[in-house]
Amino acid sequence: MGGPLDGYRVVDLSQVVSGPLSTMILSDQGAEVIKVEPVVFGDVGRIGVPWGGITPFFVNHNRGKRSLALDLGDESGRDIVRSLADRADVFVQNFRPGVIERLGMGPDQLLARNPDLIYVSVSGYGPSGPYADRRVYDPIIQGVTGYVAMQCNPQLPYVDVVRTVVVDKATAWMVAQAVTAALLARERGTVRGQHLEIPMIDAALAFLWSDGMMCRTFLDDPEATARLTLAETMAVTRCADGEVTYFVATDDDAKALYRALGRPEWCDDERFATMAGRQVPANQAVLGELLSAEFATSGAAEILARMVAEGVPCGPVNTLAEVVDDPQVRHNGLVWEWEHPTAGRVRQTRPAARFSVTPQAPRPSAPLHGEHSDEILSELGFDAESRAGLRARGVIA
Repeated sequence: MGGPLDGYRVVDLSQVVSGPLSTMILSDQGAEVIKVEPVVFGDVGRIGVPWGGITPFFVNHNRGKRSLALDLGDESGRDIVRSLADRADVFVQNFRPGVIERLGMGPDQLLARNPDLIYVSVSGYGPSGPYADRRVYDPIIQGVTGYVAMQCNPQLPYVDVVRTVVVDKATAWMVAQAVTAALLARERGTVRGQHLEIPMIDAALAFLWSDGMMCRTFLDDPEATARLTLAETMAVTRCADGEVTYFVATDDDAKALYRALGRPEWCDDERFATMAGRQVPANQAVLGELLSAEFATSGAAEILARMVAEGVPCGPVNTLAEVVDDPQVRHNGLVWEWEHPTAGRVRQTRPAARFSVTPQAPRPSAPLHGEHSDEILSELGFDAESRAGLRARGVIA
């Protein structure tokens, strides 16, 4: 049996991360994904230092797709996309607002041709509003939605971005979930196709809010902004020979930490024993200094062993090289390797969701630029002569 989305067809006009990653998730779950790329250079993700004609950035967001290199500035190219959309279940694009409509492939235009289509528009800020026309990338949205403000370690005097495209990836997962929800509604017969809009700013704030904005949740609590946040209970701590991370969420966690550090007397100290005591800024500052001093006297492996023994939620701070060899990562089979025809051995993570009956079976491939142009056009009924004519005019590559 194929994956849970076996038999569904996706046309993907998106580039970079938020759109391509979402359609790669759908591909991993069995959907057929046709990636439509510009004839010059292709997806922005292809730009960089390639190996075997392809970049790791592109491979990690476009596994399992077929590539059609197409000039959307030519009406013939746009007609090809419309024909693909006529046969598709899902259409994904992340052009800046208004561009896709000017190309004649907006949601109203394609849904009029294929009423069963799930049409997805991914944008930075949405179709309207004061920021709608601005160019945007992940760290810009991080700044707007509070991620940068949240990165300030209370022990350090500056903020920073999350050094991975967390907003793009959160958006991608929300897109994939929304698509499957819309397909489910269609399968139930309650609706046919529909237009889904997922702005990055919406996805980013929704992703952050559950814990990051607790202090802005209860509007009638005058002391809400002074309450402890989860960010302040998270810690990366330097030991004598490295770093460890731990998370003290409850009073029992705190007392277990004190015992692991050989300071059981802190369990009875009213400044440190309860959440209320630890929330007092003066107590928090004192405790921070005491903890730093204790961790600095121990080796990372030694203190980790003691914290694990006491039941403190904790773990190593792995380097990127160490991540792939972590015992739990290896046990779960998270990392797998496959052979790309031009780039050689490729290492990636397996899809996270595990289906007992319809397992995900990611296709071990990532297309070269326009690799499947002839194949896809042939399926649409273009003969060799027609394809040669389009290629001669630069419509396909």
